[in-house]
Amino acid sequence: MSDLLAALLLGIIEGITEFLPISSTGHLLIAERWLGARSELFNIAIQAGAIVAVVLIYRQRLWTMLLAFLGRTAPASAVGVASPALDTPAHARGYAWKLIAAFVTTAVLGLMVKALGWELPTQLRPIAWALVIGALWMLAAEYFAARRAASVGERAAITWTVAILVGIAQVVAGVFPGTSRSATTIFIALLAGTTSRVAATEFAFLVGIPTMFAATGYEFLSLVRHGQVGHEDWASLGVAFVAALVTAFVAVKWLLHYIQSHRFTPFAFYRIALGAALLWWLPVGS
Repeated sequence: MSDLLAALLLGIIEGITEFLPISSTGHLLIAERWLGARSELFNIAIQAGAIVAVVLIYRQRLWTMLLAFLGRTAPASAVGVASPALDTPAHARGYAWKLIAAFVTTAVLGLMVKALGWELPTQLRPIAWALVIGALWMLAAEYFAARRAASVGERAAITWTVAILVGIAQVVAGVFPGTSRSATTIFIALLAGTTSRVAATEFAFLVGIPTMFAATGYEFLSLVRHGQVGHEDWASLGVAFVAALVTAFVAVKWLLHYIQSHRFTPFAFYRIALGAALLWWLPVGS
């Protein structure tokens, strides 16, 4: 297989899996066993492509929150029916502050994890277990969230408690590859008080923008300091970046439409099937 084709496939895998609740890190580590491991800069680039896709999708929401900080009101078309929290400058500012609170929580706890010298596991067996255990968590969380929604009705508001817990959930997902950042944050939000799947998903995706940009920026600067960016295959990196951007854009747009009338249950079953297949196929110690 040519290097460009392998880069293209890895970019597509990143784009599809980054924001679906199935774990991009887990899928990339699995794929690299067959397509070849890539540099840290390559991994940063494809993740950046996926983030840019979400920025493009939510550009109007982001613009609304920026205008709110400047004391101006955004046009109604920039708010959207799925975001009543942004219908006034005061609401938009409050929503933005909750995003900031979630991000700061993640940043502080993430730096603590870094200081403790935590290294991400790269063996496939713990990732396979994380896929299965995460799927069981999704099924349980979906059940209890549905019961809560039935008893209290649909609530799209993001509380301060939800924001802080989402920030903590991002760190947990980062420490354990295979759990999925999107799955962990979405279901924490659903269990903590936001019964609307769309509202919980949008908050999880929006808080992922500063979080993932900060993480990729931190890693990129580290590579620059250590002189590890001079020997990159820029053609492969460019192909992978564009592939991740395009596929992430399509995947997120599809997911936002899908969850308006469907649950996340199929993703949980997929995770169980993939994790079980890996556990059956992998030799002990892999």
